[in-house]
Amino acid sequence: MPYKLIAIDIDDTLLSDELIVTEATKSALKAAAAQGVFVTLATGRMFPSAKKIAAQVELNVPIITYQGSLVKTLFDEQVLYERSVPKDAAKELFAFCKEHDLHLQLYINDELIVQEDNEKARRYSALSKIPFVVEPDYDKLLDQPSTKMLIIDDPDYLDEVAAKLAPIIGDRVHITKSKPHYLEFTHKEGTKGHAISFMAEHIGCTLDEVIAIGDSWNDHEMIEVAGLGVAMGNALPKLKEIADYVTASNNEDGVAEVIEKFVLNPVQS
Repeated sequence: MPYKLIAIDIDDTLLSDELIVTEATKSALKAAAAQGVFVTLATGRMFPSAKKIAAQVELNVPIITYQGSLVKTLFDEQVLYERSVPKDAAKELFAFCKEHDLHLQLYINDELIVQEDNEKARRYSALSKIPFVVEPDYDKLLDQPSTKMLIIDDPDYLDEVAAKLAPIIGDRVHITKSKPHYLEFTHKEGTKGHAISFMAEHIGCTLDEVIAIGDSWNDHEMIEVAGLGVAMGNALPKLKEIADYVTASNNEDGVAEVIEKFVLNPVQS
């Protein structure tokens, strides 16, 4: 079956450890697009950050951001799909973070908002290449729709936090990790799986005609629903277990390998 949509995670998937898209991967992406394949990004990053990566690989299609909570066009920034953290859950999450002295970030109207200028905020800002806005009074923001909320802390401690929060707000929000030290909260339908299902319908293809490529557990929903779910060579072991195919690592042009094997030269696969 010819594939019509490829959804690619950014960090540790499309990007190498040097945070670049290699020439081999760029070439493969262009070749796929030239064959009429719809190539998009599916990332936990906020839209302004992902947009910069999309420009590097010359994409001109809608991209999936905030774990799947926002699908937006690149040029006119038209919102095609959007989900926000339910307000009651957002307030309960903030109360929990306040009680346990946790660093919580809000994402409202494509702005990164923090309560204080600290090392965690600065490191995140440097990685995403997005400035942050300091607002000490979160109470006045929580009635606005948050596309995503994120806690930064020690990986093992975040696992404990997730276990504690699941019975409190897990019925209303999707809880996942994009990196070991990032615990993220979105709407229940703000997942990459929901977003690529929307994208497939939007462009007029079936999920069997979709390739999804990722490395972290926040990619598992799209890898499970896609016709071809691909885990990177550097992916989490449990993601590799559920993938249909395991490609090379992000430092070995794993994305290019998938495109060449299943899109450009499918007869030889």
